[in-house]
Amino acid sequence: MDAKELNEVIARAVVAQATWRSLTAGERAARLQAWQSKMIEHTDALAEVVTLEQGKPINEARGEAVYAAGFIEWFAQEARRAYGDTIPSHRSDIRLSTIKQPIGVVAAITPWNFPLAMIARKAGAALAAGCACIVKPAEQTPLSAVALQRLALEVGIPGDILPIATGDAVELGSVLTNDDRVRKISFTGSTEVGGLIYAQSAPTLKKLSLELGGNAPFIVFSDADIDRALDAAMFAKFRNAGQTCVCANRFFVQAEIYDEFSKKLARRVEQLVVGDGIREEVQIGPLIDQAAFSNVASKVNEAVAEGAQILTGGGPHACGGLFFQPTVVVDAPASSRLAREEIFGPVAALVKFSEEEEVVDMANASEFGLASYILTENIRRAVRVSEALECGMVGINTGAISTEVAPFGGIKHSGLGREGGWQGLDEYLEVKMIATGI
Repeated sequence: MDAKELNEVIARAVVAQATWRSLTAGERAARLQAWQSKMIEHTDALAEVVTLEQGKPINEARGEAVYAAGFIEWFAQEARRAYGDTIPSHRSDIRLSTIKQPIGVVAAITPWNFPLAMIARKAGAALAAGCACIVKPAEQTPLSAVALQRLALEVGIPGDILPIATGDAVELGSVLTNDDRVRKISFTGSTEVGGLIYAQSAPTLKKLSLELGGNAPFIVFSDADIDRALDAAMFAKFRNAGQTCVCANRFFVQAEIYDEFSKKLARRVEQLVVGDGIREEVQIGPLIDQAAFSNVASKVNEAVAEGAQILTGGGPHACGGLFFQPTVVVDAPASSRLAREEIFGPVAALVKFSEEEEVVDMANASEFGLASYILTENIRRAVRVSEALECGMVGINTGAISTEVAPFGGIKHSGLGREGGWQGLDEYLEVKMIATGI
């Protein structure tokens, strides 16, 4: 698709949205619920598409398909709960109230790492609210988007309400940000691109949801249940080969258990099965492209040159291509890129700390603020640290924090707005105040 074609798509979406918003919340919910049922019915087929074009293991891809369907189901239910308010009036002859109305045509610009779930999280909320949603999927994973739209069409969601715009990201992104008919953009991706979208959208004063980069600290205190901490670490770090925005990126381990935790983590990592994601036993697939592979390799090599030590892995995998060994690095210097920047690969970098106040300062010494993880059996410490960390989400004694029923999003350079939960629906609604004289 080129800019001219996208302009035509926007024009059709404006017309279609007027009809879609006039449906009752229950009617929109019924279409969404039918879409969710189709997704569950075709879980295996959707998973195969994801694995073949993105590389994640088939079991993870099945999990993503079910997770994506969960967002559609959640927002189908939330469509009926876009409540307004009755406000105590300032005058006896006036009644005050509010209603919520769809913002209009929206654009969802989605990433390659969760090509089903990120579309569902945005489009489910947009359609439930009464908006048309133009989906611009990542160039690496267009087929997952087309597969979702195919199922939506089968249950009566019009193509002009959920069009897929595939093509050059810069060209199409420029159209979406500059067109005044597009009233909101929801973007998941890098902070650099998010900043560009923010700037390009300013002249048309669009509403924005930006879910950007992360640099999640994973803090293990000496009183933690080590086996539980290891379970959480494996999930938070190595899911999707470390290519997640909420991935545990900086492992801070208290000095008393640093050596024990490091060695046990390395042993677990050595047992991970790397290979073709279509094989059921595979746990780690390839990285998304050569640039991602080179980025991970250079960060590890630079850290080692600066004094870090590799406990396991550290380089290209015997599978060749874009496969990188699951890796554990200890004593990475705080100045190294491995310790400062988002890794987006199957590499765990461990740093030792002594005191609670010290590790909070270390964790907050980042421009990002998406997710954080705390492992401790001390409830007082868990409360103190979770409130002190500068981030949008905290996992305490768990590496699994993302769910459709709770808000997802960050602060600082990790973005603005929330997806999921009831807050996710509000991102696509405008509040209108009505004053009625009586």
